[in-house]
Amino acid sequence: METMILRPEIALNQFLPIFIESTLVLVFGVGYAAIITLSKMGYFSKKWVPVGYLFWALQTYFLYDFACLIQSNHFTIKVLMVTMLAYLFIPHLYYYLITAGDARYEGREETKEEIPKEEHNG
Repeated sequence: METMILRPEIALNQFLPIFIESTLVLVFGVGYAAIITLSKMGYFSKKWVPVGYLFWALQTYFLYDFACLIQSNHFTIKVLMVTMLAYLFIPHLYYYLITAGDARYEGREETKEEIPKEEHNG
């Protein structure tokens, strides 16, 4: 016997709001990661960090609203919000790994032994 999963239908008049909110989730997510990472790397001023966190808050809001619009169950919404908390720390982890890798290999000088070339006169 097959099990059927019944999902509520999305109303046609809700298509545009769902599309716009899912697009804003992506835009604010990329904006957050880019602003935080680039400001930590020194390409942007540190004054941009609060703007990055504002983008994260907007992304979280639109993701929650999007999940409500597509009628997700409560467990799924909770999982999405926990994921957003984890996403808050991902750019910081990325920056830490980049700086740790740079610090590890910065002091090393690459020493390459030259292999003697044999000259053949043919």
